Amino acid sequence: MAVVFAYVTVPSEAEAARIGRVLVEERLAAGVNILPGIRSIYRWQGRVEEAAEAVLIAKTRADRFTALSARVRALHPYDLPCITALRVEAGDAAYLDWIRHESAAG
Repeated sequence: MAVVFAYVTVPSEAEAARIGRVLVEERLAAGVNILPGIRSIYRWQGRVEEAAEAVLIAKTRADRFTALSARVRALHPYDLPCITALRVEAGDAAYLDWIRHESAAG
């Protein structure tokens, strides 16, 4: 079973913690990392915007990504949140097994 890291941008560290806790509690992710204090520059509705954000990285099984994405979308305050899957090509076998086990459907 493949493992992915879901990369999600959010408006604040607090928002990342709120969403991340739900993902772990609901077993959609084995764990999350929160990277506060990022600055994003992006094009939105014809204008170049800049915003302070945080990044949430959720570790999960590839087959759980669709459910994780739907849950993030339901919890997220943005109209169009960044929710992407980055496939893990290699890693410590025991760690990857932990992700697979902890993000399996209950």
